[in-house]
Amino acid sequence: MSIVAFFLAAIAAIIAWWLAGQRLTSRPWLEVGHFHDRRGATRLPPAKIGLGVFLAVVGALFSLAISAYFMRMASSDWGALPLPGLLWLNTGILAAGSITLHWTKVEAERRNDEAARIGLLAGLALGLAFLAGQLFAWRALSDAGYFLAGNPANSFFYLLTGMHGLHIIGGLFALGRVTAHASQTPLGNRTRLSIELCAIYWHFMLIVWLVLFALFAGWASGVIEFCRQLLT
Repeated sequence: MSIVAFFLAAIAAIIAWWLAGQRLTSRPWLEVGHFHDRRGATRLPPAKIGLGVFLAVVGALFSLAISAYFMRMASSDWGALPLPGLLWLNTGILAAGSITLHWTKVEAERRNDEAARIGLLAGLALGLAFLAGQLFAWRALSDAGYFLAGNPANSFFYLLTGMHGLHIIGGLFALGRVTAHASQTPLGNRTRLSIELCAIYWHFMLIVWLVLFALFAGWASGVIEFCRQLLT
């Protein structure tokens, strides 16, 4: 339970920091779709609040799955799964997608519509490339004999990467809709907000993937052991 509490607390801290930063660094002359109270103070748009709640739920889901991973790996039938080298490339692709969408958000705020459209297409392509790379990594493991039911470590690898892939697919669906809309009409305030939400979602998915990558590489075990010692 201490592992669950640790991951949930970490996710809650990230979400709280993000929400606080959005409020403290808000610029009314750039932000649109915000509500104003009677004193004129700006508030986060409902879409951002909804995304923050959704990311908190997703973070809790992955935290529980990761805690189950750590508890299961202590069993005698656990066999370490070799880390496919392709995952390094996939990590770079996902990071490039996150950087690209951040750049796209900046260009959209600057009213540089053409650059923003290019950034959206590039982010969409990088997301698809990441998914394709994950499928190739799965195929490489299965060709090497590491099947889903062969070992608990195998099952957790496919489960966690599959969960992450499904969330990437959901993000690509939203990003595709924004890209299609942006290609047909000039970028309005609503479209700029949608681009910002896509960028935030992509940053979060990158953080989740880095945690999973560290988990599969074995780097996270030392961190968890250190946290256990602190908690005890």
